[in-house]
Amino acid sequence: MKLKVANGGAELAVSETTFGAEYNEALVHQLVVAYMAAGRAGTKRQKSRAEVRGGGRKPHSQKGTGGARAGSTRSPIWVGGGRAFAARPRDYTQKVNRKMYRAGIRSMLAQLVRTDRFVVTQEFSVAEPRTKALTAKLKDLSLDNVLIVVEAHDENLLLAARNLPHVDVITVSEINPVSLSAFDKVLVTVGAVKLIEERLQ
Repeated sequence: MKLKVANGGAELAVSETTFGAEYNEALVHQLVVAYMAAGRAGTKRQKSRAEVRGGGRKPHSQKGTGGARAGSTRSPIWVGGGRAFAARPRDYTQKVNRKMYRAGIRSMLAQLVRTDRFVVTQEFSVAEPRTKALTAKLKDLSLDNVLIVVEAHDENLLLAARNLPHVDVITVSEINPVSLSAFDKVLVTVGAVKLIEERLQ
C-alpha cells in the first residue's frame, strides 16, 4: 500500500501488514490499560489498628459510661485509630507479551491511516529551539493537536514543542498506545515510518 507524503506530493510505499491491519478494539483497550497501569507507583501504605502506636489500655470502664464497649483508642472507628482495611504496596503491572503488543500497535497505526489521522512528511525539524518557529511549521500543515514522531532525538524540536499543550515529540522507540490515542493527528517523518516497519515486522 502507499501513503501520501504531505509536503512532497509523492507517495511512500509501506507494508500492508503494518499499516493495513484490521482494527482490534479489545486488544487496543488492553494495551492502553496495561500501559497506564504500569505507570502507577503502587507505593500507598497505611497502618492497621495493630500498627498504630498506643491504644494498649482500655479507655474506660466496660459498663456504666453510657458509651460503647471500647477496648482500644486505636480502633478504626476512633479518631487517630488505624484503618480497617489498610492499603498495602502492590504491583499494578499487567502482562502483555511482545506479539500482542506489536499487533496492537499495528492495529492502531492502521486505524490512524484509515481515518486520515496519520500524516507523513519528508522531514520535520526547526533551525532553532523556538516555539514560534514550530507553530508556523504546524500551521503550514494545518495541524494543531498533534503527536510528532521522528527517527532520532532532536533537541531543538523538543524544546520548541514543550510549551505547546497539544503537541508532543517522541522518537520511534518511544511510541506507545497512550500517545497514539491521545492526539487528533500523528505526524511521522519518512525515516520514522521505515523504522516503525522494521520494529513491527
